[in-house]
Amino acid sequence: METVTLWRPTGPKELALVEESGWCAWPPRLPDQPIFYPVLNEDYATRNARDWNVKASGVGYVTRFEVEKPFLDSYEVQQAGGQTILEYWIPAEDLDKFNSHIVGLIEVVAEFR
Repeated sequence: METVTLWRPTGPKELALVEESGWCAWPPRLPDQPIFYPVLNEDYATRNARDWNVKASGVGYVTRFEVEKPFLDSYEVQQAGGQTILEYWIPAEDLDKFNSHIVGLIEVVAEFR
């Protein structure tokens, strides 16, 4: 099955929940988080983890994971700024389904303090 590599900047609380899942699922969104937004390039994830997560919680992580391409094809890539600021907007109610299409494990590829 063809997959797409995605990244997600995250803080320590969300990462702890990913670890609790066995590194195979993202936790449910909070009530004020209607969208889960994995990003399409590592540089964008790095900037968010370094510049936003560190300020918000003292540490930021960049994660990488694979998702089945046929599943992602039902969602449009969103340009959230410049040409390289690309992400998927997965509605919170679709997150369980999204998680079931992750291939392999979610891995931490960078940490910033």
